[in-house]
Amino acid sequence: MEHSLLQKLQRIKGKDLFNIILFLLAFPIALIYRCFRRDLWLICDNENEARDNGYWLFRYLAERHPEQDAVYAINKKSPDYARVQHLGKVVQYGSFLHWIYYLAASKNISSQKGGKPNAAVCYLLEVYGILKNTRIFLQHGITKDDVEFLHYEHTKMRMFVCAVERECRYVEEKFGYPDGWVKNLGFCRFDNLFDTSGGNRQILVMPTWRSWIALPTSESYKKEDISQFTNTLYYQYWNGFLNHPQLWRLLEEKDIRLIFYPHREMQRYLSYFDLKSDRITFAKWPEYDVQELLKESNLLITDYSSIAMDFAYLKKPLFYYQFDYEMFRRGHYAEGYFSYQEDGFGKVCDTAEELLQQVREAAENGFRLEETYQRRIEAFYTRIDRDNCRRNYEAIKEIKP
Repeated sequence: MEHSLLQKLQRIKGKDLFNIILFLLAFPIALIYRCFRRDLWLICDNENEARDNGYWLFRYLAERHPEQDAVYAINKKSPDYARVQHLGKVVQYGSFLHWIYYLAASKNISSQKGGKPNAAVCYLLEVYGILKNTRIFLQHGITKDDVEFLHYEHTKMRMFVCAVERECRYVEEKFGYPDGWVKNLGFCRFDNLFDTSGGNRQILVMPTWRSWIALPTSESYKKEDISQFTNTLYYQYWNGFLNHPQLWRLLEEKDIRLIFYPHREMQRYLSYFDLKSDRITFAKWPEYDVQELLKESNLLITDYSSIAMDFAYLKKPLFYYQFDYEMFRRGHYAEGYFSYQEDGFGKVCDTAEELLQQVREAAENGFRLEETYQRRIEAFYTRIDRDNCRRNYEAIKEIKP
């Protein structure tokens, strides 16, 4: 949910103030630099990642359109730097040069709303009309909720990329973007999304984050006691599931491996969870790649994460574990067009016992997708192909700065 001005001020850091100086110094240089690189595309994902739609677009350009002037921004200390350094020009994320490229680029392209030298400073520049630039939002996951911070009044982004028609219509109607600025092009990373599970017997557990826990403010304590992470429902329910005797027996009986990979905003809490079964692995970034885990796993368990959309794209079974639905809606994202009960790609479970019963039945059924959910997936994804990068490239190329 969109935060109040007070909550935003509570999250301002010293480096945000320093970046105002970097902006002022870089601006006149960028004006000159733009004369020599008139069609520069600045691309990025998260500061430390090269795994999402930005990476796959940058790779596509390197392989299919090397004539396009493009730079990828990433922290060069990140292990993902090795994935992009050979593809083309790379700039240190958040550096003075990054600011110059950001101000000089004809197109700023990212899978993250905050994909820019400094999210706080750039937000003020862009949303309040101080800086006029062309920004393309490749998205990080299919939008299914009413994500207020992605409304046009909070982004002023020139193009909002969607992956399915239903999502596209919802964003067009609800988020306030000008006509023609929301495009159903598909996600670039879908070009590399295909099933490799084969004879694996692997369950992937990927709960999403909780903003009031990961980014605490004074308002967070009105939702629940977050003074200790172990007090939160998030910890108690997920830790309870991971240490449920029925789960341990199921993994042993069916010779199954389970991978627990919480959202990156919750990764710092991994050490709080108890690991007592050698059949359970706690997956940490960057050792594990989300897309590879999705491809190689037979079953997904999540709560509200849009990663379920990627798994459904592969037409593999999944379950939702939603023990804090009302709290999530009040404190994180408001409900959108997607109903988990009516539109979801798997059964919604409220208790660990109900979830474990569903998992057991799925394992005994060979992890086959039920016909009901097969029909829902086919209705949701009316287009599955390997042309997503091409469509994104051509649409971006058509935009006039």
